[in-house]
This record gives sequence, C-alpha cells and structure tokens, in this order.
Amino acid sequence: MKLINKVRKLCTCCMEEHDVQIVLVRESNVYKGTPIEYDAEYFYCDKADETYADEQQISSNDIAMKNAYRAASGLLTADQIATIRTRYSISQSDLCLLLGWGAKTITRYESHQVQDIAHDTILRKLSSDPEWFLKLLTGAKNSLSPASYAKYQEAGTTLFEQDHDLYLKSAIMAKYVRYQQNPEYTGNAALSLDTVVDMIRYYANSMKVTSLYRVKLMKLLWYADALSYKRRGHAISGMVYRALPMGAVPIAYESIVDLSSIRCEEIDMGEAIGYQFLPTENKEYPNLSSEDQSVLDDIIGQFGNTTKAEIVEIMHQEDAYTKTAPGDIIQFKYALTLSIS
Repeated sequence: MKLINKVRKLCTCCMEEHDVQIVLVRESNVYKGTPIEYDAEYFYCDKADETYADEQQISSNDIAMKNAYRAASGLLTADQIATIRTRYSISQSDLCLLLGWGAKTITRYESHQVQDIAHDTILRKLSSDPEWFLKLLTGAKNSLSPASYAKYQEAGTTLFEQDHDLYLKSAIMAKYVRYQQNPEYTGNAALSLDTVVDMIRYYANSMKVTSLYRVKLMKLLWYADALSYKRRGHAISGMVYRALPMGAVPIAYESIVDLSSIRCEEIDMGEAIGYQFLPTENKEYPNLSSEDQSVLDDIIGQFGNTTKAEIVEIMHQEDAYTKTAPGDIIQFKYALTLSIS
C-alpha cells in the first residue's frame, strides 16, 4: 500500500470526520482468463484499519484493471485510444461516425469496455495513417458541421504533412549515408535538411530573385555551398552534388524540394511543366547563421536576376563542372577556384 495523498472528509468507514489517506494498492485479478496486476486507488481509514472506495474510485479501478488486461493482451489502453482521437482533435461521436461504429462505441472504449481485436486494428491504423483519416473524413463530410469538418481536416492535414516529411527525410538521409564520411563530397558539413529548407525559403522569399525554377535553384544552392567552402572551409547544407547536363544537382533533389515547408507550384510551359518556388509566410531562418545569410545574399546579388540558361552557362565554365566526369560527384576542392569570391 502506497500513500499518495490525504484529504479531510467524513470517513464512511468510521463515520467520523478526519484526515483520510488516499492509497494505491497493488492488486491481482483474473480477467477473461488472463491473470493481471494493476494499481487500484482507495481511501484508507487508519482508525478502523480498512480501505474503501467511492464511486469514482470504483470506476477508475475498473478501468485500471481492464487497461492491465489490454496491455497483457496487446490491445490499446483506454488512454491510448483517447490520445489517438485527440491527435485529430475529433469528438468521440464524430470519430464513431467516420468509422461507421455506434455513436457511443469510442466513449465505451475510453472507459469501461474492452475493444475487440478487429476494432483495435482499425484504431491502430488510424493512429499511424492520417491519409486514411482524411479519406474517411471526406466520405463523412456531409454528415458533419462545416466548422467540425474544417477543424478535423486541418488536424489531419497537419499530421499527414508531418508524417510525409518524416518519410521523406528518412529516405533522403538514407541516400546520403554512403557519402557522409567523405568531406570532399559534403564540403566538411553534416547534412541538415532543416538548413536546406531554410536556404530554399531564403531564396524564394528574396525580392531580388526572379524566375526561381528548379534548375536555377539547384545552381543557387551549389554556388552558396561552394562559396561558403571557399571562404570558411565548409559548406552550409552538407548536400552532395552531381555533375549533370544542366550543372550541379544535389543528391535526392526530387525529394528535397517536396518537403512541406517549401512552396512549389507546377507551371504549364506548353511542351513541359515548370516547377516554380514561391515565397512563404515564414520569414524566419533559425538554421542559418548570419554568416550563412551573408553568403546567400552574395549569391543573390550575383545570380538573382539571371535566367536559367545564363546560370547554367556560367556553371558550365567552373572547374567544378569541367573537371568532373558527367554524373560523378563534384568535389569541393574545386570550390577553391570558384569564379566568385
């Protein structure tokens, strides 16, 4: 028995008013054939040396027992079910509506009733798959109030973007593992995708950068890393670049530009689709030092108004490109002969 608090009250055990202890008692039980142990809360009357429980404690102890059974059986606990629901900011009844369950099902699962395996599997999928939640939400749109639908959609979209970014970042980092031990490839910098995002937003938010499409952006990123290496002995981002026909391009660039904090819009250019990078509302760059921003400002001053063709042509004249075989990794030693200082 463990003392957790005291409260002065009329003790229903001895029928006197005094300080009554609130204690936890480790209990053993068998529920649905499964032996379990759990902590139950009681009042303890030291005058009568007895424990007793009020209605709230009886209910809480019942949940504690069933949560112990859930844990022993590999099922979600009541608290875990509640956490899944609150992640989406959705009410108990509306979640039942999305899942096609009875209106009080989630209420019961978050309290006294143990869910079956089939419902447990559905709740686990909901927890790990916000994209599925958004699909369910779309199907139930006409049954929800506009305000509720908008709130749930915002919560689901935010979770989906977070999961999307986590997947992308893991995939990107996996592609960089083999290069991380070679400073000639990384420019003496550890890859920071948060820094890369800030670099891209810094360029996109600048009024001095025009026509920021993908090819131009790739060159601006390389020039910033190369100039930083030339001046300070290390790049800004830690990205590794290949020499492709249009110049320097970072490894996994397709995934990098798809990170949710970057605004990119497809533009119909007739025979092809262009990818234009747009300003963001966020004008803060916590992952860029003042020295980093100075390098970026110099790159903007040099190339901000250039066209794609112009910056590609300039890049093609750099030692980093002319001395690197097509498709090979560009070594940062060539940044020492960069055309700008």
